[in-house]
Amino acid sequence: MPLLGAHESVAGGLHLAFARIESVGGEALQIFTRNQRQWHPAELTAEEIALFRKAHEKSRGMPVAAHASYLINLATDKDGLLEKSVHGLLSELNRCAQLGVPYVVLHPGSHGGDGVDAGLERFTTGLDRVLKQSSGKVKVLVETTAGQGTGLGSSFAELAYILDNSKYPDLLAVCVDTCHIFAAGYELRTVDGYRATIAELESAVGLDKILFFHLNDSKKELGSRVDRHEHIGQGAIGLDGFKNLLNDRRFARLPMTLETPKSDSLEEDRQNLQVLRSLLRKTPH
Repeated sequence: MPLLGAHESVAGGLHLAFARIESVGGEALQIFTRNQRQWHPAELTAEEIALFRKAHEKSRGMPVAAHASYLINLATDKDGLLEKSVHGLLSELNRCAQLGVPYVVLHPGSHGGDGVDAGLERFTTGLDRVLKQSSGKVKVLVETTAGQGTGLGSSFAELAYILDNSKYPDLLAVCVDTCHIFAAGYELRTVDGYRATIAELESAVGLDKILFFHLNDSKKELGSRVDRHEHIGQGAIGLDGFKNLLNDRRFARLPMTLETPKSDSLEEDRQNLQVLRSLLRKTPH
């Protein structure tokens, strides 16, 4: 069975995210290592690192990924933003190496209006600049996107370009977001539609490159190209789409985390995880 979890807050300390995910019965975790809306966050302290590593060990090595700052845009044609993005991502990779977090999830960014090809080339070049300077201990998981505005990554072919043209393919993989690919036009709700979507994903990037999932229903319809997350089964994807994914044995042991709306009580995470587990068959197909 897949390892189901959620993105949890690190309020009060990075290490407390483990207590939060365990309180809702999660088996996988995604966090922000620092405020995702700041360019120059504080360095990690030795105490933060020690407490996080101790909590991670206590969780028996629960799968953990960090999500990179939303400010980062390696596809930009603006030199100032590019330099800040390179520095920001490198800092994120360094923090994750210190914490022992193996993955950083990264959006491919926005080309800003001069076209997908130019944006993909800039993103891949900028990403290589970062990976060349990194420790090599942390993989970047390029995330699928809805294709909103001038955003890159809404087609599997665009992800394939990045993986195929990077000088550091061993440090790259993919995170699939269900809301994003559905909004981008990939069907999940029917068995035939789901199979066609995964066949295209396999052909473009290879299923061995899929290391993480975000499980989110979509407020908007198939192909809307609008990124709006909804609770599991309450959006346009519906329960059948998640049933198809959760029971696909090819992804049976991968971490899959929620990014659905929540309150401080975390009750929404509990309910969404309960719904997801209710869809699991004893023997995946």
